[in-house]
Amino acid sequence: MSISLSSLILLPIWISMAQIQQGGPDEKEKTTALKDLLSRIDLDELMKKDEPPLDFPDTLEGFEYAFNEKGQLRHIKTGEPFVFNYREDLHRWNQKRYEALGEIITKYVYELLEKDCNLKKISIPVDATESEPKSFIFMSEDALTNPQKLMVLIHGSGVVRAGQWARRLIINEDLDSGTQIPFIKRAMDEGYGVIVLNPNENYIEVEKPKIPVQSSSDSSDEPAEKRERKDKVSKETKKRRDFYEKYRNPQREKEMMQLYIRENGSPEEHAVYVWDHFIAQSAAEKVFFVAHSYGGLAFVELVYNLMTPVSVYVVKCSATTEPATYPSPHP
Repeated sequence: MSISLSSLILLPIWISMAQIQQGGPDEKEKTTALKDLLSRIDLDELMKKDEPPLDFPDTLEGFEYAFNEKGQLRHIKTGEPFVFNYREDLHRWNQKRYEALGEIITKYVYELLEKDCNLKKISIPVDATESEPKSFIFMSEDALTNPQKLMVLIHGSGVVRAGQWARRLIINEDLDSGTQIPFIKRAMDEGYGVIVLNPNENYIEVEKPKIPVQSSSDSSDEPAEKRERKDKVSKETKKRRDFYEKYRNPQREKEMMQLYIRENGSPEEHAVYVWDHFIAQSAAEKVFFVAHSYGGLAFVELVYNLMTPVSVYVVKCSATTEPATYPSPHP
């Protein structure tokens, strides 16, 4: 016989167990009863009831959303804006669904940069081997050959990627509000070369390899009875921990590890790399930067560490422009 309990009462049971275990011998009977109850809980059934599978579509059509002629994300059937609380009282599931949609939005914006803005996707590091982690930036055809002016766009921190200012605005407002596309199109219309940085693409994630755990009894000189007792305690502790982890995160994702991209492991490193390998090689007489949020800090760090003095124009997102000269501290 299996017992299904709601998550609202499961946690208090754990708390009660902890309190009982701190009591005296008279509480042993209650502890035994609670342990017996917990041993009969069907965790799989419980979690299945509390949270649907974290299995989401990988296309906008699969989510039943599309961008209309105004660049607004709308439901294909109802015409309504995106709804975050798709499932009531399932915040984690709703958040995972939102993140899955966000990944699709990122790829969609990449496509717009190439198709609508005619930008080229350039892989970095430029000398990367076939097997090492890579990132990329976007450039116009004349980014390095335009003799007059070059515009460089840098977004802020977080989940945004090349071509985006804010994912939330793309989803809840429109493409013009949340992407860099209006800036790019106007810059190209006015004769600028364009480079779009991708400072948050610092690493790739791969599944962490499983390392076999060697039993402590294999290499210990302790008496057999003591080893058995320690192994029993260890197994019980692991069982309780696994039980709690499965309750806390029933659909636990695979354990991942991060492999950082060479010379692009942070927004600051990325800005320096793109400067050294692209911007500094351009023919442009003047370079204009459009930076948002943390992108501005990456830009300031870049200018501060340049080996030669430069003059740049800082273009604010408010569409006002003010010239500013940042001499390098280096001779």
